[in-house]
Amino acid sequence: MNTLINKRILLGISGGIAAYKSCYLVRDLIEQGAEVEVVMSRGSTKFVTPLTFQALSGRPVHSRLLDHDAESGMGHISLARWADLIVIAPATAHMIAKLAHGMADDLLTTLCLASDSTVMVVPAMNRQMWENPATQENVDRLKGFGMVFIGPDVGEQACGETGAGRMVEPAEIRQLINDHFSSSILTGRHVLITAGPTREPIDPVRYISNHSSGRMGYAVAQAAIEADAKVTLISGPVSIKPPDRAHYVPVATAAEMQIEVSKLIETTDIFISAAAVADYRCIDVSDQKIKKSNENIELQLEKNPDIIASVTASVHKPFTVGFAAETNDVSENAKIKLRSKAMDMIAANPVGPGIGFESDLNTLDIYWEDGHIDLGTATKHKLARNLIKLIANRYHEKNTG
Repeated sequence: MNTLINKRILLGISGGIAAYKSCYLVRDLIEQGAEVEVVMSRGSTKFVTPLTFQALSGRPVHSRLLDHDAESGMGHISLARWADLIVIAPATAHMIAKLAHGMADDLLTTLCLASDSTVMVVPAMNRQMWENPATQENVDRLKGFGMVFIGPDVGEQACGETGAGRMVEPAEIRQLINDHFSSSILTGRHVLITAGPTREPIDPVRYISNHSSGRMGYAVAQAAIEADAKVTLISGPVSIKPPDRAHYVPVATAAEMQIEVSKLIETTDIFISAAAVADYRCIDVSDQKIKKSNENIELQLEKNPDIIASVTASVHKPFTVGFAAETNDVSENAKIKLRSKAMDMIAANPVGPGIGFESDLNTLDIYWEDGHIDLGTATKHKLARNLIKLIANRYHEKNTG
């Protein structure tokens, strides 16, 4: 089973002979379903050509900070925001020293400073360079910044000496990357998630709906699976594939969604309502296609069931998280919804051109009774993983305190 599906990994390569091993790492990561962007230092291109990595990754290789085409769209910022994880393999003593002192004199070091993603550093150098006090001081400094070190291994080196400094083998790096994206913070918990739009029929060919793509809800489901939860995903009609290992329940209307939610609520620990449920439905649905005429058509609408309100009013009330997609007064509207529906937490996100619906990017502000955190703007998968961590923390605090 591919374990890195939808993970975006930026692989940085600095100038050492071990750069050839990174060719195998790119192949392994892609075989596991990851998307890989390769960034090469100037020195690394002397050992392996960019064309090799382009062929392996299926993407253009990045190497220049001041690239005219990329900079017109703030390319280094886009790459930094794109990455779920940055892996520097191999990381030379020179690269480690630059990172330790906050230098940003090339694309790779600039990306590390501009990204809020975890940076994994895979050292590769001569044993004496690794053991040098200056290198060890730089390593300790980077660990203090939160960077994660993989290796180095001990063994025979390209220089003919034997000792610590060998780059860890690609298979082990890949496994540690897998471990980075997996956790046990929701082991044994049943997480019920609603996602996508609902469709409220007008006649056999027309319906009332909205622009929800389901991507945020599906990303949350994937993140909950990675957190070792049992996940049920109840989804309106979308064009994306549900995550592996999720129990998938397709529905069309709000009423159908409510019925499915009610069946499962007694066994649910955490309920996350990411669906964009239509507020209204037609009172009378025509059993034949309504023909066009010169006169206006009036549709009489009635309110749909309030799924979140029914969940929070249930005898077995799970930890409940809602979403508030707003075009204006995002924060205030979200806080009103949080209180009025007695939820434990709400994720507020603005929607509009280029963000929210039909976009890979989203912006989330999270509110609960006495707290708030801004998760910022990022890919929906990155936001989903951060949201699940926050939900798990709040859930455990509530149920152990």
